[in-house]
Amino acid sequence: MDPFKNRQNMENLLELLNEGIQMVDAQGVIVYCNEAAATLDSLHKEQVVGHHILEIYPSLTAESSTLLQVLKVGEPICDYQQTFLNYQGSKITTINTTIPIVEQGAIVGALEISRDITRVRELSEQLVDLQKKMYGTQRQSARQSTRQSTGTAKYTFDHVVGQSTVLARLKQKAMKAAMTQSSVIVYGSTGTGKELIVQAIHNASQRRENPFVAQNCAAIPATLLESILFGTVKGSFTGADHRPGLFELANKGTLFLDEINSMPMELQAKLLRVLEEKSIRRVGDIRTRDVDVRIIAAMNVDPFEAVQSKMLREDLFYRLNVVSLRLPDLKERQEDFPRLLEHFIEKFNERLGKHVRGITPEAYRMLEQHDWPGNVRELENIIEGTLNVMEGDAIEADDLPPYLQRRRPQAGKAAGVVMVEGETLKGAMNRLEKQFILATYHQTGENITRTARLLGLPRQTLQYRLGKLGIKTP
Repeated sequence: MDPFKNRQNMENLLELLNEGIQMVDAQGVIVYCNEAAATLDSLHKEQVVGHHILEIYPSLTAESSTLLQVLKVGEPICDYQQTFLNYQGSKITTINTTIPIVEQGAIVGALEISRDITRVRELSEQLVDLQKKMYGTQRQSARQSTRQSTGTAKYTFDHVVGQSTVLARLKQKAMKAAMTQSSVIVYGSTGTGKELIVQAIHNASQRRENPFVAQNCAAIPATLLESILFGTVKGSFTGADHRPGLFELANKGTLFLDEINSMPMELQAKLLRVLEEKSIRRVGDIRTRDVDVRIIAAMNVDPFEAVQSKMLREDLFYRLNVVSLRLPDLKERQEDFPRLLEHFIEKFNERLGKHVRGITPEAYRMLEQHDWPGNVRELENIIEGTLNVMEGDAIEADDLPPYLQRRRPQAGKAAGVVMVEGETLKGAMNRLEKQFILATYHQTGENITRTARLLGLPRQTLQYRLGKLGIKTP
């Protein structure tokens, strides 16, 4: 037997959904709702069914109710943001998709699917309000003193750790971009430090005394993102208030749009128009407002690939891609690994009140041989977690996360050891010690202090061993 031909089975399935489901007849009387829909109004579904839609939602009208509008015009309404007061007077915001039910050419009812985004809307609006207060306070402070204000951008190019060739080229290009007013696209794998570079560009630019506003385009529902970016006017949709958007908050400064390829195509078209016209129009407003905002966009895929896969509009790509910066993966900048390791040990020593001086050779090999899919962020998290739980003054292999242990040589196996005929144990140990010390010494750019820290040795001890092993130092 087909379970969908049985109404009770169908209703049981609908009760499992987190989305609210409501159905009204041609007169607007509710003939079905699941528990999720009734909960939006702090009622049970038995209290809802059989009542007119405006009786259950008194804050709505025939014009603002999506169900009644669909009954009237006979056309579906998709992804519409609606805010209303429930029976207890609480403001509820939903995203509705409403479709007419037609039988033999006549509209006999309407079906609506609602997703509750009340908490997301509240948090988004609170964030915008806090940013507004913060930037207002900063501008006032800037007028009262000569101290520079950098908004929420705290990183500079001094925070970009590493001296590898690929990183040096990136920093040089980013510094040149900072001197211009052009749009920038920053892209790279997760954990490569995209926002660090973006903040550094802002703080090196002529806009550094003005706001730096960041928004992750994938973190907010598409229907909310437009109002968050451009603002709203009272009455633009049910429950809307006069509220500035992030473009207005970022005026004279920088707006960082992370994961811009997650932005809906229709909103990308509006963003393109803002970039070309240098003005925005709040949702529901009839007048435009001039804005002077530099856009820096970021994504974790190649922008050209995003265009090819229809995640990014081609015209927006060409408008944003004035300067393009690709951040290298950690495995592409192995020269920077010792310095990054040293940097994070110093950072979390200070933050956690630790006194870790270095890392044992075995632990260092385990880290060096890792593929680093999470890049620099993964390395930072590993060092933070390790220092939180370890004992002693040097990171040992046992201190590292379990998933790194798979590269650890099995007990009893002399992994990587090559026996030389006629060589004594003492000679083999001296030879291997020399090889390891020399490799670490070259990796640090022949810096004795950093080499000592990585090896977990006092500086004087390292200098003595270098001399004993016949390694010349400057």
